Amino acid sequence: MSGEMNAAFHMADVRNKRITRRRAVAVGELIAGPVAYPLIVERRLPKGDALVMAEIAGLQGAKMASALMPLCHPLPLELVHVYCAPVPERHAIRVWCECASEARTGVEMEALAGVNAALLTLYDLSKPVEPALEISAIRLLFKEGGKSGLWLHPQGMDDAERERFQPRPPRGLQGARCAVITLSDRASQGDYADESGPRLVQGLQAIGGDVGIVEVLPDGVEPLATRLYALANDGVRLCLCTGGTGLGPRDLTPEALQSLGGRRVDGLAEMLRSLSAQHTQQAWLSRADVVQLGDMLVFALPGSPRAASQCLDILAPVLGHALAMMDGQSHGKGSHA
Repeated sequence: MSGEMNAAFHMADVRNKRITRRRAVAVGELIAGPVAYPLIVERRLPKGDALVMAEIAGLQGAKMASALMPLCHPLPLELVHVYCAPVPERHAIRVWCECASEARTGVEMEALAGVNAALLTLYDLSKPVEPALEISAIRLLFKEGGKSGLWLHPQGMDDAERERFQPRPPRGLQGARCAVITLSDRASQGDYADESGPRLVQGLQAIGGDVGIVEVLPDGVEPLATRLYALANDGVRLCLCTGGTGLGPRDLTPEALQSLGGRRVDGLAEMLRSLSAQHTQQAWLSRADVVQLGDMLVFALPGSPRAASQCLDILAPVLGHALAMMDGQSHGKGSHA
């Protein structure tokens, strides 16, 4: 018998994911019919107040999601809110469950478990007066957080749901002019093809950036510093430099940024190191840096393709807001700047 065992299933390994704020809202309905519906709404069912009990059951169901589904990660839920509303035209009770956490994986299963528990409780309390009940339209309304940001169900949501839950897409770059510069002696000499630059281009385009400048330069303070001055004067708003942030003798990208005489943005540089360390402890060896040069933000990011992509994922939710602040626009709700 082989000592190696291949299981037919496994829990997803999320150790290398970053901890981010996660939120999900699920929805579903109990079609109660003309007999049970008024009794539910008027809170006159024989077993008691079904609406209150459903909200309690939904909260408990969300907290027990990992116990109900074997491969569901147990998460420290920081918010569970269950809300029931009557829908007279369908003789239905519509149920929402909102869950939130700071975790490495999403909370959509917790939200769905909460909705199911609430609906089953409504069913249980209503069946003595009406056995012909139906649970239907259970779905994820939206989820937000993590690498994918905001996801909305294709069926959408109505105005009341948008007002209640206010899903928050990250502020995109809205066509801002961007540049990507790879710093590498060997890549600039054609010894190997640059992979980090194209990944950053793709990531910037995904969040609305207009990437019209993509270049590969040798390591060192020059000619990068001179090129950055030219880009700032040409109206480029965002420049991502990849490579030259380590401890090697030719890793001089941070020195190039510091020579510009611009404004240091130390908070973003520390955010990059701190959150990248959730992927690898080698992030603490990075000298990632951020400088504001006139109307342009310049980032010195690591040179490996994977690290560069991870850094852009970290930055993506705040880049649009940073450019808006530079333009003197309102900080917006929740700003600490």
